[in-house]
Amino acid sequence: MNAVQPIRDKGVVLDIGEYLKEKSMRNYVMYMIGIYSGLRIGDILKLRVRDVRGVDAITVHEQKTGKEKKFPVGKELKKVLSEYVRDMKDYEYLIKSTMSGVYNSPITRQQAYKILRDAGEKFGVENLGTHSMRKTFGYHFYKQTGNLGMLMKIFNHSSEYVTLAYIGAAQDDMMSAMKHFSYN
Repeated sequence: MNAVQPIRDKGVVLDIGEYLKEKSMRNYVMYMIGIYSGLRIGDILKLRVRDVRGVDAITVHEQKTGKEKKFPVGKELKKVLSEYVRDMKDYEYLIKSTMSGVYNSPITRQQAYKILRDAGEKFGVENLGTHSMRKTFGYHFYKQTGNLGMLMKIFNHSSEYVTLAYIGAAQDDMMSAMKHFSYN
């Protein structure tokens, strides 16, 4: 099994978002939170309406690290969230399961994976999974800002090399360097 990768092409990032929006606002919201926050899927699935309604920043206690993480809600994400939660109750899970017989619980990690994998297949993106949203955020944050130290802190990584490898930039850089290597 290959490791999941970030979505490197911005056009494909947007295309997958539009595709998910056409299929399901819930799935689109999950994706948007993932690519704009860098949160792990477990932390996204724990969010409730009260955590996102009318806020400028979202605070979560990360499942994996136990640490508190706060991230700003940018203009694009704020608009999406505002429209999505308009008619929802504060106690409801944001990414709520529609399975019959289940009241107010989030979808499973497996369902989230299936949603993203299927979207990836539609757009020819191999190795797309739930962690791809986090890696996509990291990849484009780094490409846009060049601030590897800040990204390392956001991801709580121990070294810059770990962060570069995690977002696939180390592999990209190596491929590019080797492609242009010459003795002439």
